[in-house]
Amino acid sequence: MSHGKLQIGLTGGIGCGKTTVANLFAERGASVIDADLIAHAMTAPHGPAMAAIGAAFGPAFIGADGALDRAAMRALVFADPPARQRLEAILHPMIRAAAEAQAAAATGLYVIFVVPLLIESGAWRERVARILAIDCAESTQVARVMARNGLSEAQVRAIMASQVSRTTRLAAADDIIDNDDGIDALLPQVDALHARYRTISATM
Repeated sequence: MSHGKLQIGLTGGIGCGKTTVANLFAERGASVIDADLIAHAMTAPHGPAMAAIGAAFGPAFIGADGALDRAAMRALVFADPPARQRLEAILHPMIRAAAEAQAAAATGLYVIFVVPLLIESGAWRERVARILAIDCAESTQVARVMARNGLSEAQVRAIMASQVSRTTRLAAADDIIDNDDGIDALLPQVDALHARYRTISATM
C-alpha cells in the first residue's frame, strides 16, 4: 500500500446492493472505484480493450458503433468457459491497471474497490487490506434482479450459480453488511464500518 490509504474490496452476489452500499460510503468521504464501470469504459465504442477483443474473438462481437456486443459476448462466455477466460485475460489486467491509477489519484479518506468477482480473483484479494461482503438472502437477490433486469428466475439463478457461493464469500470477508431490509437497516451498518475504516486509515 504505497500511498498509505486503507484499501477495501467490496463484493457481493448479483442483486445484493453493491452499488447502493458503495454510494453510501462515497457520501461519507470514501473514494469508490468500480471495476464494472472501468470494464464498461474499456469496452465502450473504440474503448482501449476493443482492438484486443476484436483480434481474439472476431468482428461478430463488435457492434456497428465499435463497442462490445454485450449480448453476444454474454451468450458466448456463458456457454464456453474457455472463452470467458480469454476475455478475462484481456480485460482484467487493463481493469486492474486503471483501478491502480485511480487509487493513486484518490483523495478520499480511504479507497473502496467495488469488484463483483473479488473472491474469485487472487490478484484483487492480495491487494486489498480488507474484504467487505454485501449479503442478502438468495430469494432477495432473485426478486431484485428479476425486477431490475427483467430476467426470469431461471436466468437469475444461472448467474448466481456462476458466482462464488454465498458461504464462500462470507467466509472470505473481513466485514459483512446485511442488505435484506432496506435503507433504514443499511445506514447504521455503513456508519459503523465507516468509523472503523477511518480509524484504521488514520493509523496507517
